[in-house]
Amino acid sequence: MPNVIPHLDRDDSVAAVIVTHKRVELLRASLEQVVAQSHPVRWVIVVDNGCEANVEKLVHELAGDRAVYLPSRTNLGGAGGFAYGFLTALALGADAIWCADDDGRPADSEVLATLIDVAVRHRLHEVSPVVCNIDEPGKLAFPLRQGLVWRRHRAELEGEVVEGIASLFNGALIKARAMEIIGVPDYRLFIRGDEVEYHRRLVRSGLRFGTALTTAYLHPDGSDEFKPILGGKMHTQYPDNESKRYFTYRNRGYIMSQPGMRRLLPQEYARFGWFFLVQQRDPKGFLEWLRLHRQGRNERFTRP
Repeated sequence: MPNVIPHLDRDDSVAAVIVTHKRVELLRASLEQVVAQSHPVRWVIVVDNGCEANVEKLVHELAGDRAVYLPSRTNLGGAGGFAYGFLTALALGADAIWCADDDGRPADSEVLATLIDVAVRHRLHEVSPVVCNIDEPGKLAFPLRQGLVWRRHRAELEGEVVEGIASLFNGALIKARAMEIIGVPDYRLFIRGDEVEYHRRLVRSGLRFGTALTTAYLHPDGSDEFKPILGGKMHTQYPDNESKRYFTYRNRGYIMSQPGMRRLLPQEYARFGWFFLVQQRDPKGFLEWLRLHRQGRNERFTRP
C-alpha cells in the first residue's frame, strides 16, 4: 500500500503548521524564518492555543496573504494543535506539511529547500532536519542514535541522511497523502510523547522517512532530560518538573502498550527500575512512575 503514496516532490505545495501558546516573542523568531524560506511556503498556519489578539496581529503582519490564523479557546496542547493544523492543511489542499513550534526555528532560509532536495534524492515520504541546540548549534538538542551509538554533537554525524529515524514536529516535512496511512496526532496525549507515538505509526506504515544531516532546526536544549545509566550505555527520561513527568510517564505507558512497542517493555521496566531504585535510590519515584505508566496503559487520559 505505501508504494501508491508518492514521495515528497519539488512541485509540492507546502503548508507550514506552527502551534503556539502564550509565547508571542518566541513565535516571532520562528515565523520570521518560516516566511523567509527560499522554497516558497504557500500557507502559514498558526494554531494559537492561547487565543491572543497580539498573536493574530503578528501572524498577519509577517505572513500577509499566506496567513491562516486558527485561534482555540481550549488549550489543545501540542498534539491537538498539530492535529487541528494538519487537518486544516489537508482541507486547503496542501501537498506537504512542514511542522514547527513556537520555541524553535529553522536554522536558515535554506532549510525547507534542503529537506525537499534530500527527500527527492532518497524518495522519502517524510524528512526531518537535525535538531540542534539553539544556544550552541554545534550540539544536538536531543541525543540522536546513529547505528548503535548515541550522538550529542552535530560534527559526529556521518553522511547525508539517516533513514528510519526522525524528530517529528521540530521542522519535519511530511507528504500530506502519508496521513491517509498514519493519520494525525492523538489529541488525548496533549503534550509529551505525542511525537513518539506518531513516529511509531510512521515506522509501522512502511513509508520511507529519515533525518537529513545537511540542515538543521534550532530548539532549546532537551538533552538534560535524558539521564545516562549504566555508564552511558543507555538513557532514561526524567523531566525537570512534576507536570512534565506526569504527561511523559502516563503517555509512555500508553505508547509502550501499542503494537510495535510492546517488545520494548522489558527494557522499559529495567531502565526506569535501575534509574529510580539503583541510581537515584528513590522508591517513591519508581512507584509514581509505575502508577502513571499503568494509567496510560489503561488509557486513563485524565489531566492533573
